[in-house]
Amino acid sequence: MDLSQLWMPFTANRQYKAAPRLLVSAQGMYYRTETGREILDGTAGLWCVNAGHARPSIVAAIQRQAAQLDYAPLFQMGHPLAFEAAGRVASLMPPGLDRIFFANSGSEAVDSALKIALAYHRARGEGQRTHFIGRERGYHGVGFGGISVGGIAGNRKAFSGALLPHVDHLPHTLDLAQMAFSRGQPGWGAHLADDLERIVALHDPSSIAAVVVEPLAGSTGVLVPPKGYLERLRALCDRHGILLVFDEVITAFGRLGAATAAEYFNIRPDLITMAKAINNAAVPMGAVAVRREVHDTVIDAAAAGAIELFHGYTYSAHPLAAAAAIATLDLYRDEGLFARAAMLAPALEQSVHALRGAPHVQDIRNLGMVAAVELAPRPGAPGARGYETFLRCFELGVLVRYTGDVLAFSPPLIIDAGQIAQLFATVAQALRTVP
Repeated sequence: MDLSQLWMPFTANRQYKAAPRLLVSAQGMYYRTETGREILDGTAGLWCVNAGHARPSIVAAIQRQAAQLDYAPLFQMGHPLAFEAAGRVASLMPPGLDRIFFANSGSEAVDSALKIALAYHRARGEGQRTHFIGRERGYHGVGFGGISVGGIAGNRKAFSGALLPHVDHLPHTLDLAQMAFSRGQPGWGAHLADDLERIVALHDPSSIAAVVVEPLAGSTGVLVPPKGYLERLRALCDRHGILLVFDEVITAFGRLGAATAAEYFNIRPDLITMAKAINNAAVPMGAVAVRREVHDTVIDAAAAGAIELFHGYTYSAHPLAAAAAIATLDLYRDEGLFARAAMLAPALEQSVHALRGAPHVQDIRNLGMVAAVELAPRPGAPGARGYETFLRCFELGVLVRYTGDVLAFSPPLIIDAGQIAQLFATVAQALRTVP
């Protein structure tokens, strides 16, 4: 097989193509390689296959829909599954966030949310609110809007001259001196939200459209919010008339044992972005849940018969994606997977924290069905130890995710206690062999 034509995303292409790792099938909790090896999926693909792989009801729904209606536009037209999927998603959102705008990925969902925030303030006569506040180490996809409010240096540096203007960032919430080896939410760090007051004073609160944060930051290495932190952000946004956007591309649909992180933390943002597990990653799909007042303000400001929001995608609510979403939400409901995640979370916490004292481990953090093990970087070679541990785990039959020297875990919610034990026993074995 010639691998040269494919430019792989977020991959060291030369390194990978010198020793490729190919997955050719998947079922339930396992991938299968081209050599027939089973690989326990410790990452739900890429944080997204929450119901497990190749679920028959999702496969059948996609097949039926492809045969019946393969594509329909959503510009001035519609198809029934688009409206049904919107209703089903809305039913899982916090009260009042019941207007759903469909996109095709988390990146598109974030850029859509930024546009909706700007449109809302303009419609209410405050068009000067054009600033956004993100957070250091935040990941909000790879659109220009997402990397602008995002705070991962590697994602920004090659494009820094073309990012959105008028963006500032809160400090990130991880301090190992205060938080190392916390179980669940750290008790220290709520005050970090107060830096929003400094930023607001710097830019003038009347200029700020929205604060955009992941309630739990995933791709940057699993940063769990301190107790009280998100509550303070919500209160400060309310004080200054700023919209609060939760990027729940990772946390929505059961990852924390609830439909959303907003539900888990009992905090209602103004917009929620989502993707990944919305339809078990079977067909690309993303969405924004919008507070009704925000939606209605934009809609009502336009003249009768006029387009209210000049934004959308050719594949918004694609029929196959919508069919997969409805089938996936049926599975979550019928198998009680959100409650299952809440039930399994203590087992995951116990198993991952059992790695304390293993070679190279300098921190462990977890919440719900998410966990991270941070390794001490090898002198002069940051990230090498994380990569080698990832490779060793794969050789031992387990897929984990690494970001630099952080190993991240987010298994499908169908995992059982034995597989959780296997996952972290394999990591322990790998760490003993990595220098």
